[in-house]
Amino acid sequence: MRKIEQIFLYGLIVIGLITILYVLFADAIEGIDTGILNPTTILSFLLFICASGFILLKSTNWNEQIVIIVALIISSLLTFLLYFFVLIPMASAEVSTAYTNESLQGQVGRVIVPIPTNGFGEIVIETVNGLISKRAAGYDNEEIDYDKQVLIIDIDNGTFLVKEYVPLT
Repeated sequence: MRKIEQIFLYGLIVIGLITILYVLFADAIEGIDTGILNPTTILSFLLFICASGFILLKSTNWNEQIVIIVALIISSLLTFLLYFFVLIPMASAEVSTAYTNESLQGQVGRVIVPIPTNGFGEIVIETVNGLISKRAAGYDNEEIDYDKQVLIIDIDNGTFLVKEYVPLT
């Protein structure tokens, strides 16, 4: 095995291990991500150099300098594609499943535990993130039966104040 092959192979192993460690501990060192020079792109660039260099040395009879130049070109191209077509879209597609009670005002829910006069029942609200069930009372202390649609009017100390929903037809 040539010296350059050993360098590529050991680099592949070491950078692969560092990448695994980075994936495991990325949240702890989150502040390092600064554009194109973040650890993900640097590690992928080095990993692509070592992988493509090792494969080219094993599969071709090219000169070592040519292999290094071609490995740099391949790595640059793959890192560019990874950054612009995977990392940037993932960073901008951050979706939160968090909601506030106030954000549910105006939503339509369904009664799953009947709401008695001057008492509490339970409603369920369907969102894109799933079902949310909440304690509810009649807005005007009215009784609302099971499986009726309700409109969330207000929230008072975590209790949703609702009125029976009558759609405009």
